[in-house]
Amino acid sequence: MNLALFLQQNQQFDPAQMARFFSAMAAFFLVAWIVGMVVVIVPFWFICKKAGFSPWLSLLNVVPLGGLILWYVLAFADWKVGPMAQGAYPPTIPYPPQPPYPPQS
Repeated sequence: MNLALFLQQNQQFDPAQMARFFSAMAAFFLVAWIVGMVVVIVPFWFICKKAGFSPWLSLLNVVPLGGLILWYVLAFADWKVGPMAQGAYPPTIPYPPQPPYPPQS
């Protein structure tokens, strides 16, 4: 909106001022894009690592439609990490502790 007001008020365009304005806008959009990519890549990094895939796959989000491809890879691939088997849990210790057995003679 500021650009529209600027263009309405000023009939003479100063090329240097317009160049500064557009370079500032380009810098703002670059920083916003980098922050957005970090917000997306970091969670996918941990998801890929927990799923047993290479965390570097999270960089597919930088490529256009790469994030969609990554979603499909994560959704339909066999994850190398699965739930722990029931027999793998340590036995529970009864509470209160049982008294020791009487000595056998």
